[in-house]
Amino acid sequence: MASVTSEHNPLGKASEYKDEYDAALLFPIEREESWKAQGLSRSEVAFFGEDIWNGYEISWLNEKGKPVVCLAEFRIPASTRWLIESKSFKLYLNSFNQTRFATADVVRATMENDLSAATGGAVKVLFKAVDAVYPAPPPARCLDELDIDIHTYEPDASLLQPAEGEFDGWVCSHLLKSNCPVTGQPDWGSLFIHYRGRKMDEEGLLAYIVSLRQHQDFHEHCVERTFRDIWLACQPQSLTVYARYVRRGGLDINPFRTSEDGVVAENFRLSRQ
Repeated sequence: MASVTSEHNPLGKASEYKDEYDAALLFPIEREESWKAQGLSRSEVAFFGEDIWNGYEISWLNEKGKPVVCLAEFRIPASTRWLIESKSFKLYLNSFNQTRFATADVVRATMENDLSAATGGAVKVLFKAVDAVYPAPPPARCLDELDIDIHTYEPDASLLQPAEGEFDGWVCSHLLKSNCPVTGQPDWGSLFIHYRGRKMDEEGLLAYIVSLRQHQDFHEHCVERTFRDIWLACQPQSLTVYARYVRRGGLDINPFRTSEDGVVAENFRLSRQ
């Protein structure tokens, strides 16, 4: 399968926007690739989860040539061997724009089949009305008002330390920023963390989140790296790391990783998305 550095990778290059259906536009990237590049192993820490993509520019033509528009939710299991590069995903969705389909169910099934084939897993697609209301985020203690000194903008697991006491609940920060590994463009987001067990030092946790600010990696890898570093440094009884990234190109990417098998992520949405 192609690499992020492959000459066939569409990321960072001028692209022809096809408006007729073409499944070949999808560009899979092996999830292990980024870990290997950093001298790490993805299997070092066990986790479950999925990547939730929300599409806001979904359209095709009905049998009479009339446009249909809707929103879409794509759920890709974290256990798949490959993830989908975001620009290729956008190009793929655009390819439906001038293609006629008999029903919405045919479009949805086509997308599920193509994405499942590209990722190597069972991808689920859900269409929503353009005025669909998304759930609110869970109540969480926001760390952003903590008055801390920042000394690094590259991931530093040594910032993560246990503290006195026990904790069971959500904390969050809206200071998450990482960069695209090829174009260097900023990816903005909010990070929600649920854990149970010994309390984490919150100043150190916030400093760690900020330390991703200059880190170049895919959304999915940033969340998995955060999960790994927290799990190894603080050894919680239970841990969930969930990023809600701001949309770009009509898509937002929301990786969800948890230590709890069988937990389904709620697709809530913030105003900034």
